[in-house]
Amino acid sequence: MVMQPLPHTRSCFVCGETNPIGLQLRFETDGKVVRAEFCPKPEHIGFKATVHGGIIATLLDETMVWACAIQTKRFAYCAELNVRYVFPVRPGARVIATAELVENRRGKIFATKGELRDGAHLLLATATAKYLPVPGELTVDLLTDFVGDMRFLSRNNAVEQETTEKTEK
Repeated sequence: MVMQPLPHTRSCFVCGETNPIGLQLRFETDGKVVRAEFCPKPEHIGFKATVHGGIIATLLDETMVWACAIQTKRFAYCAELNVRYVFPVRPGARVIATAELVENRRGKIFATKGELRDGAHLLLATATAKYLPVPGELTVDLLTDFVGDMRFLSRNNAVEQETTEKTEK
């Protein structure tokens, strides 16, 4: 399947187009897997010539949260994040983050997995995470910060799902 670009925000640290200290990444999806390329800069290091683990964790988290949004049509907050660092990431070396939804637990918890590889496909880091859906009333405000085509949320967007869940109770 062909990869399609995902929308981004104005203010997010990872994808925000107007965040002056952000990474300004762009994500794409084939409808299941979410992908982003990143070329870390010298200012992203922790130890000399090694990208800070927090930057790597942030990249994997953002990629996995987009995997939740694509598959569940809902945005979510990270509740648990586990990262395994396999090899150091070097500034200036292009890396590719990928993620996908592993399990949707009745719309209450979303489990994901992600990985970071270099241009030669060497595995640099892996991650798993659990996400909690953003309540529909908060999603309305979040959507005002987005730039781009939001049709991936389709008719069953988070606000409609939240309203349905409350009505069914």
